[in-house]
Amino acid sequence: MFETIKFEVTSGVAWLTLNRPDKLNAFTEQMNTEIVRALKDVARNPEVRCLVITGEGRAFCAGEDLGSLGEETNHGEILRNRYNPMIKQLATLEKPVIAAINGVAAGAGLSLALACDFRLASEKASLVEAFIHIGLIPDSGNLYYLPRLVGQAKALELAMLGEKISANEAKSIGLVTKVIPLESWHDEVSSFAEKLANMPTKAIGLIKRYVNDSWDSDLIEMLEKEAVGQRAAGVTNDHKEGVAAFLEKRKPQFHGN
Repeated sequence: MFETIKFEVTSGVAWLTLNRPDKLNAFTEQMNTEIVRALKDVARNPEVRCLVITGEGRAFCAGEDLGSLGEETNHGEILRNRYNPMIKQLATLEKPVIAAINGVAAGAGLSLALACDFRLASEKASLVEAFIHIGLIPDSGNLYYLPRLVGQAKALELAMLGEKISANEAKSIGLVTKVIPLESWHDEVSSFAEKLANMPTKAIGLIKRYVNDSWDSDLIEMLEKEAVGQRAAGVTNDHKEGVAAFLEKRKPQFHGN
């Protein structure tokens, strides 16, 4: 089904693994296309309640495979045709998404991680805004997400200087959710993902939607959007289960609907 990625679903969690380890999982046109297909599968499948994106081998993703580009390359069209559809599809996915950063995340590979809801990093992982080193600007949503995560001053520093930062430094500036030791990497990522997969998925999707809307809304607009969203959440089976579990003093069993 896929050649440049691996994709499987287990226990309500979809695992999307970038699978070009000999090239540090660098993007190609085929990989961008296959990622979009997988993201659409995740969106359509009610059995999937969480998505994990990670890399095969020693890297998360090194960005674009520069060997495939020529001197006459139209970088803007590459973004419009290949990267922007991938980031847009990810942005509209109303399910929790984890970037499991197992190694270096550079360039558009870092952009992909920034577009996820959570970033779990191996203690050996590193992150680098590599664009400046080849005379380009951060893309694939990078300049949208980065300042929202770390603030404008730090975003400018990272983007302009292009210095590699460790997982622990990324955690200290709010770029990474959690740093995980190598020996417990898979177990902790799986546990984090399964926890999200067992939460009320509809409410999580609505939270994502309205947090995104908040950047372009004033308070009055957000109060109304919260009322609309709360109505949608209030008629779900998961809300009914949550209330019943609270009254019965037991742990709720959410089913994502």
